[in-house]
Amino acid sequence: MTKASRGYLVRLGISVTALVGLSFLLEPREVASRLSGLRPGWVGAALGVSVAQVILSAWRWRFTAARLGVDIPLRRAISEYYLGTFLNQVLPGGVLGDVSRAWRHARAEPDLVSTPRIHAVVFERTSGQAVMTGVALASGAVVLMGTSAGGARSLAPAASIPAWIVLPALVAAALTIAWVAAGLLRRAFGADPVGRFLEDARSSLWGSAFPVQVATSLVIVASYVVVYLFAARAVGVDTSTAVLLPLAPLVLVTMLLPISVAGWGVREGAAAALWSSMGLTPTDGVAISVAYGLLVLISSLPGALVLLATVRADGAPGRRGGPGRTESVAR
Repeated sequence: MTKASRGYLVRLGISVTALVGLSFLLEPREVASRLSGLRPGWVGAALGVSVAQVILSAWRWRFTAARLGVDIPLRRAISEYYLGTFLNQVLPGGVLGDVSRAWRHARAEPDLVSTPRIHAVVFERTSGQAVMTGVALASGAVVLMGTSAGGARSLAPAASIPAWIVLPALVAAALTIAWVAAGLLRRAFGADPVGRFLEDARSSLWGSAFPVQVATSLVIVASYVVVYLFAARAVGVDTSTAVLLPLAPLVLVTMLLPISVAGWGVREGAAAALWSSMGLTPTDGVAISVAYGLLVLISSLPGALVLLATVRADGAPGRRGGPGRTESVAR
């Protein structure tokens, strides 16, 4: 058995174990009943938001690559992003789709380590994950303030202003710390390959790129939260939006942990614990999270078609190389 196979089985085992454990702690029939009665209107709305989410994410990748002198046509960026999203759903760790996306666009380069095509994917994902983490921290602050004031019902007044004050500060602080650390690394290691990496980070994330990266990532993170809220309505959970809003990012940020398959089990366990700690019904949290996972999987299925087309194209006679051969790099 290969190391990759063992890694997949370990992460699959974590997901399955977590879900089985929850089935003993909660009432699986109630979760199944919620899922069997999914409301089509909310499902359709969530899938519609997911389409816009992928398009904007692909645009962010294209923008990041353009800052590094790499031209990726928007149509190709969208198809490749769908492919990466689908692979992230079916492969362990939640990052192999991004690894595949980077490799497919850099495999024609002689130096895979320092190629701007690799860096474009790294920094595009860094932008999104940094903002996701910042939003989750802000949500955590709102939840703590709300619970200290008297439980879940107090979240509505607590969430009105503090989140908008805390969030920009957290995001700016995180990126400033990253920039200072990058400067220290540059002084310590010099130009190449670390210097090239840090220079590309500055070009794609800082200066005039900073507001674009933060704005697009905020909208994309907001779309994750909106899909989660739509999943709640789809399974018939009527908890107020003001209460659900700060809880959703805290659940979704756990999907960044590369210890499961597409966040399954970890996401549901976090929801059960969070809902219970807030005095809400943990079964609701699990049902919402399972519905969210299913919606994300369904929304990624266009990537399966891209994968099929890619396999057929790569296997065609005379087909060699990859997308990286057709895109220009101006350095």
